[in-house]
Amino acid sequence: MRKKHHKKKVSFTKKWSAKLHLWFGLSVGIIVFIVSLTGTLYVFKDEVQNSLRKEAIYVKQGDPGAKPLSINLLREKVSLELNEKYPLTSVEIPLDKSKSYRFLYYEKNKKGWNYFQEVLINKQVYVNQYTGEILGIYNEKYDFFNILKYIHWGLLLNSDWGKYVVGIPTVLFIFMLITGIILWWPKNKNARKGRFWFSWENVKNWKRKNYDLHNVLGFYASFIALLLSVTGIYFAYPYVKNTFNVVLSGSLDLPKEKELKSPDSLMVKNEAIFDIAASQTEKLYAGSSSFRISLNGKTKKGKELKNLPVSIYGQDGRFSERNLLTFDKYSGKLLANKPHQQLNNAEKYANANYDIHTGSYFGLFGKIIWFIAGLICTSLPVTGFLIWWGKRKKQGKKI
Repeated sequence: MRKKHHKKKVSFTKKWSAKLHLWFGLSVGIIVFIVSLTGTLYVFKDEVQNSLRKEAIYVKQGDPGAKPLSINLLREKVSLELNEKYPLTSVEIPLDKSKSYRFLYYEKNKKGWNYFQEVLINKQVYVNQYTGEILGIYNEKYDFFNILKYIHWGLLLNSDWGKYVVGIPTVLFIFMLITGIILWWPKNKNARKGRFWFSWENVKNWKRKNYDLHNVLGFYASFIALLLSVTGIYFAYPYVKNTFNVVLSGSLDLPKEKELKSPDSLMVKNEAIFDIAASQTEKLYAGSSSFRISLNGKTKKGKELKNLPVSIYGQDGRFSERNLLTFDKYSGKLLANKPHQQLNNAEKYANANYDIHTGSYFGLFGKIIWFIAGLICTSLPVTGFLIWWGKRKKQGKKI
């Protein structure tokens, strides 16, 4: 007599995890693929651009004792040379004297429904601060990496609501990762052996290899993928940011900047205001990488600035260690100094989230790991679809 083969009873948790994993995967797989691929390609943006723009980034300083021209004069030179209808937005000044100043044009139209209509101008102009010579002009609006960034952020849709088009699939991807770990989790030690690495000595079937690729690589990438997903929706959803704020500092919102007033604000504006602010910044934060000064007197949202803020970055290519100085916009008097060390935990995390998301927070090693994890995340919708398609075809043959 033949022995009856009893099907192994699948637990309720694994049964529903499998269903959710499949449904979510089929519904948002294509978006997960696009977002993962663009994010992966963006990881080494700084390294690639710094290499391609080397001649514009570095200046040939003739006289070792030469002093930079005034920021106002440089601004006028750039404005006359480019003759743009929009004003210059800001200037980034490196502490390394062998590097050039970087002037930025940036203007948005909130009513634009897609990226190309929303971003009116985004140009970076590299200038030799000693001679005023323009070393390079880069139209960031059409730059490969910037387009990748906005596909990753909102599929090139308006940034206010495009983030939700990507944010919702990212939330579902988090559930896919959790259900994937549940499905991967072995019942016993014997089953565990084949889950950590590939055993393909006697395997010729591509379907089995594809299944193993999805399972094994998915497991190793899942924990970094969870971190990438959470740091991604931190940008999109206020409630995620608020949760971080409460956990880290016990308050829903980040501390609001106090409105600073100075009697000097009644004075006539000093023409050397930017140079005064730059000089004081260099003295106070001599060990920093660079600092950025607003030139158009407006916030990112287009509101008028009541003072002159200067953002100082501790390390090149990173935003996590950020200090802030506030000057009176008429006299250049220093009104406030807010170093990174004085920020609360929620503020520090808010500054660091971008670096964590891109891997730059952990240096070059972190970027390499993030790149590999990103490639695996890009492959998961493909290998997952092939698993489903293979089972579907097999079931079709039985009928």
